[in-house]
Amino acid sequence: MERNNLWAPWRINYIQGLSETKGCFICHNLTKPEDDRRNFVLWRCQRSIVVLNKYPYNNGHLLIAPARHISGLDEASDEELLELTKLIGETQKALSLAIKPQGFNVGMNFGRCAGAGLPNHLHIHIVPRWEGDTNFMALCSDTKVISQSLTELYEQLKLVSKEHNLPCL
Repeated sequence: MERNNLWAPWRINYIQGLSETKGCFICHNLTKPEDDRRNFVLWRCQRSIVVLNKYPYNNGHLLIAPARHISGLDEASDEELLELTKLIGETQKALSLAIKPQGFNVGMNFGRCAGAGLPNHLHIHIVPRWEGDTNFMALCSDTKVISQSLTELYEQLKLVSKEHNLPCL
């Protein structure tokens, strides 16, 4: 049987970083607005940040997080909760305009055992979905194919955001 390789060299940074304790990447990205493009920070709001997931489940996977380092909803203020909720709608609008998904998964994981890759900083996943985006690669090879570079997606979302005055909080 012939073996084919799927090269994903960007994954090595993620794999090697799993055992390292680097602190909170969301808080780290918040400290340097001048590095927003390099860190794929899409929007900064009064109480929240929206960032592209560098290790996405699907093309367009975004993270919404409070600016404050809090681990659970019970620690969030009413103002933070309202802004986070509004940003869910704003990110869906931007993604719909930019890459036209047919649906979305929106979710939160609390604690590492629940799947949280960053268990100590509350964040919301926005994952665009399309009919047929679960295919043989994911089913047979445990491999997900991401069809667009993060840089290209970032530029596309920034343009759509500017054209449509997003986020409008």
